Amino acid sequence: MDKLLIRGGRTLQGEVLVSGAKNAALPELCAALLTADPVTLLNVPQLQDVSTMLKLIRNMGVTAERADDGTVRINASALNTPEAPYELVKTMRASVLALGPLLARFGEATVSLPGGCAIGSRPVDQHIKGLAAMGAEIVVEHGYIIAKLPAGWKRLKGARITTDMVTVTGTENFLMAAALAEGETVLENAAQEPEISDLAEMLIAMGAQIEGHGTSRIRIQGVDQLHGCTHRVVADRIEAGTFLCAVAATGGDVVLRHGRADHLDAVIEKLREAGADVQAVEGGIHVKSRGGATLKAQGFRTTEYPGFPTDMQAQFMALNCIAQGTATVTETIFENRFMHVNELVRLGAKIQTDGKVAVIEGVPRLSGATVMATDLRASASLVIAGLVADGETVVDRIYHLDRGYDCMEAKLRGIGADIERVA
Repeated sequence: MDKLLIRGGRTLQGEVLVSGAKNAALPELCAALLTADPVTLLNVPQLQDVSTMLKLIRNMGVTAERADDGTVRINASALNTPEAPYELVKTMRASVLALGPLLARFGEATVSLPGGCAIGSRPVDQHIKGLAAMGAEIVVEHGYIIAKLPAGWKRLKGARITTDMVTVTGTENFLMAAALAEGETVLENAAQEPEISDLAEMLIAMGAQIEGHGTSRIRIQGVDQLHGCTHRVVADRIEAGTFLCAVAATGGDVVLRHGRADHLDAVIEKLREAGADVQAVEGGIHVKSRGGATLKAQGFRTTEYPGFPTDMQAQFMALNCIAQGTATVTETIFENRFMHVNELVRLGAKIQTDGKVAVIEGVPRLSGATVMATDLRASASLVIAGLVADGETVVDRIYHLDRGYDCMEAKLRGIGADIERVA
């Protein structure tokens, strides 16, 4: 099992290329199932979750070719098995995104209840509720969601869908299903993440009629059929945010090429308040810092976009560990999302947790040790801590990191970090 060996204490200088967003690429691969025409996606990141999704759709009878430059060509004209089996779904929650497109185009879908990250129960009941409102008959049995249209129906029917909570994958599933439904669908309490807007732009390029994406109310007028398109996956705001925190912590001067500052307002605001210099520049984001010890610890509360993202909580906490002062962090999105805390404490951090709240007291230095990644973003926080710790840090179980970061150690090495992958 691969590990990362990090020798801390180096500042970071230079330029990093931000990859396409995993959380846009996954629903967009599923959106390609909505048409029999060829679809081309550009800027698709080289990630384990993307490979799993490609395996999943190939298993349905879809042809999917992937090039090294991030281009994926998909043709779902021969799709003959509208199902997502447990073997392929168990490592990745996003496979539930196949449900809406399969149901909309084929009138049936069988999708295993998902596995994926260990950060709390992310229920699929909202997906079921929304698709049922569009007329689908859905049962959950033997670990599978089995959905079909009522007898005599050719298409789903438009509906007003109000979810009990904001759900990103739910909004995506409804968007895709509604694109081919009969009549108008209105999504209330819709998620507003940039990845939702990116998916909507792809669907519009395929002939869908959508307005209001990026707001909490999205309107979709269903069409008879969608056609192919070429679409570029939006830049990964969480990868960009992770590198911003890394440079703020180590000190340095780095440009994040393709980074979108307008998708990271809440994180950038906190970094500026801490004392880092972060500017939107043409084609990217420029970050300068004199190092974590010169920064002031910042409290924050995670919430849905455009608030502070739960997917950046762990990385910013690593920065707070070596900043001046004390900060309180409240996690409102997922339960047990403080699994990185015990590992950061092994490196010398001072953190106390009580339920959804963590209190971080900055310390002058961290010292290298062996730590274990527990989930995707937790592993990124341990890498940041390792970059500033004295001596050697080994981060074990980095398969978590590979699920969501495209060549992270190579990108960090490119800007001066002493980091290598070891078996």
